[in-house]
Amino acid sequence: MKLMQTRLGRIQGGYTLLEIMLVLAIIACLLGAGTYLMVGNLDSAREQRVQMDIISITTQLRSYENDALILPTTEQGLQALVTQPATEPVPRKWRQSMKELALDPWGKVYMYRYPGKHNPKGFDLYSLGPDRVESEDDIGNWKK
Repeated sequence: MKLMQTRLGRIQGGYTLLEIMLVLAIIACLLGAGTYLMVGNLDSAREQRVQMDIISITTQLRSYENDALILPTTEQGLQALVTQPATEPVPRKWRQSMKELALDPWGKVYMYRYPGKHNPKGFDLYSLGPDRVESEDDIGNWKK
């Protein structure tokens, strides 16, 4: 820190441009390292959110099944939880379970298939994952 004497005779301290730039460089390095380390945690958090959403939607599907005595078909899909299906099989007793379709962390609607490919005696409920196409990295109710 350089000391400068003012006209009034007091000594005044200040930071040089080099010192300020050094502090900013250190802060930038710390932020960069923190961001790099957080990237893996973000992917893990998204996968955990998908699992929680699947549990929640499964609960809504089970409630639908209790009321309608059948699960929605693949064609009716999860939309059957939002609006009453007009196609067969039309449920005798229906109530709205969801206000709108849930989106996965990557902004896509959850996929539903009944009967399931992975759960032939039940249904498949899954997210397409970060690549947004049906592939081996999909996260669904068959992966525990």
